[in-house]
Amino acid sequence: MAGHSKWANIQHRKGRQDEKRGKVWTRLIREIMVAARTGGGDPAMNPRLRLAIVNAKAANLPADTVKRNIDKATGNAEGVSYEEIRYEGYGIGGAAIIVDTMTDNRVRTVAEVRHAFSKYGGNLGTEGSVAFQFKHCGQLLFAPGTSEDALIEAALDAGAEDVVTGEDGSIEVLTAPGDFEAVRDALAAKGFNPELAEVTMRAENNIALAGEDAQRMQKLLDVIEDLDDVQNVFHNAELDLA
Repeated sequence: MAGHSKWANIQHRKGRQDEKRGKVWTRLIREIMVAARTGGGDPAMNPRLRLAIVNAKAANLPADTVKRNIDKATGNAEGVSYEEIRYEGYGIGGAAIIVDTMTDNRVRTVAEVRHAFSKYGGNLGTEGSVAFQFKHCGQLLFAPGTSEDALIEAALDAGAEDVVTGEDGSIEVLTAPGDFEAVRDALAAKGFNPELAEVTMRAENNIALAGEDAQRMQKLLDVIEDLDDVQNVFHNAELDLA
């Protein structure tokens, strides 16, 4: 994403997520259940579950809700079984979109995702059609004004793969997915607290959209994100919504 608008795009996305707090809780619960089912209910032995619990705490999800859903997923209580399905497609201007879902009914989910793409100007693609345009990695984003030299030194010492400075002064620290926690904790110990920290699908190249195209793309993304079974949406559109 070009440096001049990365920070604005991230802040915009965070704001929209905060407006949908109830949906965020639902997504966190599903992530906790799938992480516990696939990797076990002990956070100390399950990095994915450990990260899900950290995110749950950040969103103020009650601890008893976290425990109850871990128990459901590991067989200590009855619960719904979810499976993970990824969809790929194109949005406005050929922008690439990845949609990660968790569902107990894949027929329903694919129908809803396909309908959202087709109704709002996108096209649902085949597996692998856009994923090659993204990198699975840990991403920590620091606000403009963060000491660049000190952060770069601390990040590389902590085992980060790369540090990218945007034109707006924001700084990204990129890690291998498995190193994300260690790098995040090492930076926090040195006083570097990111505005955004997640394991994500980061676009390698971006498509700039402005005016009506940007508005249409945002509408498409909003509709997809509002689907009940959608966990995460990744895209390579750089939206100028001014």
